[in-house]
Amino acid sequence: MHPSMQQRNAGLSALRVRASIATAALYAMIGKDQPVQKIRYQVQTKGNAYHIVELPTGLTKGFRWTWKEAVNYAQVLEARADGIKVSLTGERK
Repeated sequence: MHPSMQQRNAGLSALRVRASIATAALYAMIGKDQPVQKIRYQVQTKGNAYHIVELPTGLTKGFRWTWKEAVNYAQVLEARADGIKVSLTGERK
């Protein structure tokens, strides 16, 4: 990856961390629990395959042939969206 893109990604990651820390501090100050984050990816049956659909856009992000693989892939996509580096063994890209 180009160094300027790496710097931009690092800067955005730092801003996301600061924003989540500030949000947590705000909710701690007012004594309330943080709202629960909505689900981003949903597994839908289409024919004989399971599609992983991004709910905000309605775009299919991938598909798997078994329910278990589809759910695992959806969880990986959710974790990646939260900034957590996760991979499945034998994962298709």
